Amino acid sequence: MKYKNAQDILPDHLLKELQQYVSGETLYIPNIREKKSWGESSGARAYYKQRNEQIRARYGEGVPMENLAAQYHLSVDSIRKIVG
Repeated sequence: MKYKNAQDILPDHLLKELQQYVSGETLYIPNIREKKSWGESSGARAYYKQRNEQIRARYGEGVPMENLAAQYHLSVDSIRKIVG
């Protein structure tokens, strides 16, 4: 993270307004962009969505929950929630 001197960036009236709230301290200003949902950046969300669709499809074909749990390294309770 880069630090910049507010005096070099902000207009005087805005700097004086900020100094009324925070003077001589470090202030973090978050990025304007909206936060992405969990797993969107890393691809985890898409991975789990595809995996869960496969589990539901295989369960629909008659594969027992115990077999799915062993194949996907999940508990039977987790499989039950996915197919639920």
